[in-house]
Amino acid sequence: MLRRLLAPATSSLLSVCLFSAAFAAEDPVATNVEKAHQQLWGRFMDKYDLMLDSTDLDGSYERPTPEECLAGKPNALAWWTPIENGAMFNGGYLDSIVLRWKQTKKEEDRAKARRLVKGLLLLNSVGDTPGFVARGVASDGKTPYPMGSNDQTGPWFYGLYRFVQSGMAEPEEKKEIIARMKAVADVLASNGWLMPTQQPAPCKYRGSFAMIAWEGAPRLLFLCKAMHQLTGEAVWEERYKKLLHESGGEPARTRLQVCEEGMHFHNPKSRESWTGVSSGAPLRALWEMETDPALKASFAKGLLASAKLSAESLELHAKFKVDAPQKFHHDWRVLNQWWKPQHSEQEAVDVAMVQIRELGKLSPQRYQEFTYVREPVFAAWVVSLCPDRAFVEQQREKIRAVLGHYKYDKLYYSQFFPAEAAWYRLNGLE
Repeated sequence: MLRRLLAPATSSLLSVCLFSAAFAAEDPVATNVEKAHQQLWGRFMDKYDLMLDSTDLDGSYERPTPEECLAGKPNALAWWTPIENGAMFNGGYLDSIVLRWKQTKKEEDRAKARRLVKGLLLLNSVGDTPGFVARGVASDGKTPYPMGSNDQTGPWFYGLYRFVQSGMAEPEEKKEIIARMKAVADVLASNGWLMPTQQPAPCKYRGSFAMIAWEGAPRLLFLCKAMHQLTGEAVWEERYKKLLHESGGEPARTRLQVCEEGMHFHNPKSRESWTGVSSGAPLRALWEMETDPALKASFAKGLLASAKLSAESLELHAKFKVDAPQKFHHDWRVLNQWWKPQHSEQEAVDVAMVQIRELGKLSPQRYQEFTYVREPVFAAWVVSLCPDRAFVEQQREKIRAVLGHYKYDKLYYSQFFPAEAAWYRLNGLE
């Protein structure tokens, strides 16, 4: 068995500064959200400035080796490993830290934002395929699993955009980030908006922004609008205007109509705000950037519809028994007994799906946290993104109940990180 690693803290948990001590002392939810912040920075941020999916309660975890990444073990997608979602989580969490810095103006919060940015830029620097955004890196700090996805690349752009627009970036820093964003965006445009993989991936691309559906439309429109704003290049505005009204899908709709309809779940029995927000957050940014009143109104409708859908998930938090944890199985390598070579994207997914059924038996805590922590916390974030403040205010006590319910030091997965963004937005920071 390989030596287990300990996720290094930037400082002792005891030394993490409370950014609003007086307020937190009066408000137990504020205190609990600050505890979530401490856990994220003390336990889930690794030495490569990337957020881990999971650790044991002491911060230890099993990091894949370069050989395992290249062999696609436990699968070529990196699913079920602690480094599965580095780009997605770093990018999404920047929404929180940017909001936090706007409130505190503290250098320690700026430094945290820069760590998240540094991790995102690392994920675009590993490998040799232009436009590739990795999920994470192996124990050598440079070898990635060969397959990213639209769910990784979308938040990669969103997080960097939030940082650049926040005002905390120095001029040269801003210039470098925009150049990196443009380089990836140009590759995606030349690929027909497909996400490139790299060798030895079992397929050339994985994921797309092109689909005229919730998974694609807001992300692609955001990319074009943001790149026009950041670079001033007219081609991005031209693409944006054309793509808005391009029709497709079944039934046929335009991307603008998709945005106006808002988020939906592919399976009504499986609520997935955690992936839906990867389009919801960019839609919020589109609403902020857009100056055309009609388009802005359409984006606002979509954000309200999304918030109403996610609001139905808020009460799920009550089903999570904070003092009755179930078994958490940290050793993902046990899944290698169901590994086999993968020669296509579908084969990689098939291997991963066999493994997750077995992992569910070994680690029942996973289901508990994903269903009763991840979903309501991400739902709180989706609700908070809604520009209809009257609707958000109606959900205030439900959101407070979600964020105040958990003992974050007793959770094994980092997917409570949107608690901060939901809290800061709820309290009028944005």
